[in-house]
Amino acid sequence: MGTALQVTAFGLTLLSTLFLLLATCTDCWMVNADDSLEVSHKCRGLWRECVTNMQDGVRTCDQYDSILADHPVKIVVTRTLMITADLLAGLALATLVLGLDCITFLKEDPYVKLKMCYGAGVILGAGSILGLIGSMWYAVDIYVERAMLVSHNIFLGVHYDFGWSCWLGMAGSTGCFVASVLLTFCLY
Repeated sequence: MGTALQVTAFGLTLLSTLFLLLATCTDCWMVNADDSLEVSHKCRGLWRECVTNMQDGVRTCDQYDSILADHPVKIVVTRTLMITADLLAGLALATLVLGLDCITFLKEDPYVKLKMCYGAGVILGAGSILGLIGSMWYAVDIYVERAMLVSHNIFLGVHYDFGWSCWLGMAGSTGCFVASVLLTFCLY
C-alpha cells in the first residue's frame, strides 16, 4: 500500500509541477472575452502580451519593458508567488524521488526514506499554497477589474476573462496540494 501511494503521489507531483511551470511561462493568464466582432485574439500573461490575428494566424507579442520596471501589483505578486511555488515543487519532486521505496538510494535506512517523503509532502504543501494564492490573486483581480467596469457602465472595447494559464496554475497548485496530503498524512 505504501509503495502504491508513493508512486501515485510521485505521478501527481510530476504532473502538477509541470502544470505550474507551464502556467508560469505561458502568456494567456487573461484572454479577451468579447469575440463577437473581434478579428484578433488577445492574451496577457506575466511576462508579455500577445495578439493573434484570427484571419491569417499571425501572432505578435510585446514583452513587458523590464523585470525591474513599474508593473501592476497583480503581475509582480503573481510572478513572485508562482516562481517560488515552482522552485518549491521542484525541490519537493527531487526529494520525493530520493525517498521513494523503489529507488535504491538509502535502501538500508527505510526510516530516513520515509522522512524524505514526509519532508517532500511538507515542501509541496507550502508550494501549493503559494501557487494557489498567486493564481487566485490574479483571477480575483481580473474579476474585480471587470466588475468595476461593468458597474460603472464603462466599455473599453475589450473585456478580459480568465485564461488557460490561470486555470493551469490553479490545477497544478491543487494537484500539488493533493499530493502533499497523500505524502504527509497517508504514509503513516
